[in-house]
Amino acid sequence: MAEGAGLAKRLGTLLSGLLECGAFCGIIFGWASLVFVLKDLGYFEGLCQPSATPGPNFTLGSDCSRQDEQFSLVFTIGSFMNNFMTFPMGIVFDRFGTTAARLIAISLYTGGTLLVAFSTPELAVLLFPAMSMLSVGGILLILTNMQVGNLFGNYRSIIITLYNGAFDSSSAVFLIVKLLYEHGLSLRAMFLFLAACSAWHLLRTLFLMPRSRIPYPLPPGYDYGLRCRGRSRSYRTHKDKQPPGEAGPEETPLEAPVARGGDAPGTPFRACACSWLFTWHVAWLSVMQLRHYLFIGTLNPQLEHLAGGDHTLVSTYTNAFAFTQLCGVLCAPWNGLILDRHKRGKAPRPEGLLAALADLRSAVLSLVVTVALCLLFSVFAAVPVLPAQFGTFVLQVISRSFLYGGNAAFLAIAFPPQHFGKLYGLAMALSALVALLQYPCVALVQGPLQGDPFYMNLGLIAVVLVAFVSPVVVARECQRRAKELGMAGTPLAAAPGTEIHAETPH
Repeated sequence: MAEGAGLAKRLGTLLSGLLECGAFCGIIFGWASLVFVLKDLGYFEGLCQPSATPGPNFTLGSDCSRQDEQFSLVFTIGSFMNNFMTFPMGIVFDRFGTTAARLIAISLYTGGTLLVAFSTPELAVLLFPAMSMLSVGGILLILTNMQVGNLFGNYRSIIITLYNGAFDSSSAVFLIVKLLYEHGLSLRAMFLFLAACSAWHLLRTLFLMPRSRIPYPLPPGYDYGLRCRGRSRSYRTHKDKQPPGEAGPEETPLEAPVARGGDAPGTPFRACACSWLFTWHVAWLSVMQLRHYLFIGTLNPQLEHLAGGDHTLVSTYTNAFAFTQLCGVLCAPWNGLILDRHKRGKAPRPEGLLAALADLRSAVLSLVVTVALCLLFSVFAAVPVLPAQFGTFVLQVISRSFLYGGNAAFLAIAFPPQHFGKLYGLAMALSALVALLQYPCVALVQGPLQGDPFYMNLGLIAVVLVAFVSPVVVARECQRRAKELGMAGTPLAAAPGTEIHAETPH
């Protein structure tokens, strides 16, 4: 009975987290749909200039390229904050735990929705802090949710990638905003409703999430959130076995204080952050994220260019793009299946150091597949044919789901869990600095390239190829560790839960 109650709580935590990530966390990436509404309402309309020669980016005899640049700047700053602020937020999460991190996230998210609700074309400048607050609040919410994968053992990577897929799918919320706006609902009413939904985040924080963090591997009798009387006996038994003064399950760290996988006890954060494994992973993340951000940030002007300024056609393709984002939650677990594949099947499951090495080896295939998908997406995006963009939309959502799910899962696999929040935040922060290049790229398209992104897309294909270096580095690291274990005669079937993590740079 106690086990049944525990399973019910875990499933409740998983499903409610999917709802939270799938409806709120990544809504800023539905920016193209929201821009369509904001343009119709007249935000930044004063930047449009009269034009005697209408072109692809001109509507009603006006040159609105400066308006497009302003919307692109809002998205650039918002997406930058989404990544850059993940590092300090990761430190907050690692140091102060889940409750503190989620309360900060809820405050930011609520403030962002209220700023959009009370913005007007005259106060369009409020979009800058609003999108930044929505970004930081959303990324912090998903950061606290990814630890739920620790509750599901052999399916850990699948759960982590599933949450990241839900994060991607939440961008479709702005499509719903667009459709409801076209049916007569006001922007203010819809964002006030989104602000009221913060009550859901607060209730989940109090009743279905731990105060600190979910450890991995789970200790016997671990409990969190709202206590269930039906399973209190087994929980108390575990508590009674603890030495006096030992921390309870809520205070259990993500990693035991003993050495893991042969590393020195308490592998320092600096050693992880300075390793080649982490450095090339950041490069892997940065170049592909830049490709995705540029596509999202320039989607409206690109569609207007390809559609010849046809407002109805642009609306149709914007809707199609937003609908494909809903599939992110379905695509992301495929990457988790690649990462966890050695944990399934009829063959005996590896344990200890062998399992950790198998995890890292699985990551090589995951990294390669992700780069290949992004490369294919980049090729489709460079095709200057409007119907080809349907294929681009599909490849973009699959590639993006693999990218962010694989990023989080790789960091959880390759490095000590007690540094996950900091490393995840640092990777996102460093990639945010690279993502700032999107604004000069947009200015290049709107200026010298006269609204045609074809040559920029060709350049991005070459940039994405750099990401293939990361899986090569991981493969060599796997060979090195396997060789060291063999030379040292280290038994690979060590105690369950033992993992191999990054060492100092080689």
